[in-house]
Amino acid sequence: MSESLSVQGVVGLASAYYGSAVLFAALEVDLFSAIERAGNRVEADDLAARSGLDPRGLRLLLDACVAVGLLLKEGARYANTPAAESALVTGSPSDLTRAVRYNRDVYPAWGKLAELVKSGQPVEAPEIHLGADSGRTRRFVLAMHGRALGIGRVVVPLLDLGGCVRLLDLAGGPGTYAVLMAQANPALACVTVDLPGVAAVAAELVRDAGMSARVTCRAGDYHTDTYEAEAFDAVTIFGALHQESPEMIVSILTRAAAALKPGGRIFILDMMTDASHTWPAFSALFAVNMALTTHHGWVFSDGELHGWLGEAGFEACETCPVPPPMPHWLVSARKPAHLRQ
Repeated sequence: MSESLSVQGVVGLASAYYGSAVLFAALEVDLFSAIERAGNRVEADDLAARSGLDPRGLRLLLDACVAVGLLLKEGARYANTPAAESALVTGSPSDLTRAVRYNRDVYPAWGKLAELVKSGQPVEAPEIHLGADSGRTRRFVLAMHGRALGIGRVVVPLLDLGGCVRLLDLAGGPGTYAVLMAQANPALACVTVDLPGVAAVAAELVRDAGMSARVTCRAGDYHTDTYEAEAFDAVTIFGALHQESPEMIVSILTRAAAALKPGGRIFILDMMTDASHTWPAFSALFAVNMALTTHHGWVFSDGELHGWLGEAGFEACETCPVPPPMPHWLVSARKPAHLRQ
């Protein structure tokens, strides 16, 4: 459980957003990539001239990045830390810039948290990042792609997909997980389903990965869709159910069960908490993020998910925490071999 804050901790928390703003600004001006292009050892004035930035403003940002641990400074020269070089240089093997930019997009919503508490309603329209704003939707899908690449390399090996030849990936977002699963299982074909604006970007990413023959991106809506009866060996729902009410989750799971062959398995990856809804701390905070940006967003406990899976007709529910630093849990269950929908 989390420890209570000291007075100094309260003061630190009040200004914690300073560091986030520094990171977001640094990505906005592509600072870490610019330092890498300059040989990862550069003076502020030289970097300003190379990048067309104001020398004074850039120096302030550089020093702030050093202060929060994003850059190193030796004399007058600045360099990326190993973490920045790995995760914040565009195109690096562990590039997280797209995922961080999603946090930047929801940054203004967090300033309106009191409005959520007063009204109980999201402070921005969920449709903005789900199709209504094509630019925001594209950034959202690309952010999910970057995040899924990192998470998927850890999670896919945990999935028991032996013998599976057809998989249904609901709310599949950028199609990244489907691509990774198909690459790891040569006999597997995947159908990934998401809203039209999201599915269009996903189809581009799947094509770029050379996997269009085995990963189909279907436009749909898992709130209402029904699927081919008993046509799939496995169903996956990764990082989606935290935006749904309990009643809708049961509906989604029930229709997923109908799509599974008897004995088929379902795998659900998501932020989850313990029964108190306060641990892990990141998941409890992520619940607020979801409530700010969706009508039913929150974070449920794995015990609650086990209960909903039981209501939908599944059995043999298991929880597997994903290895650090991933703040996710993986829940699996099976459709009974004797159950016919």
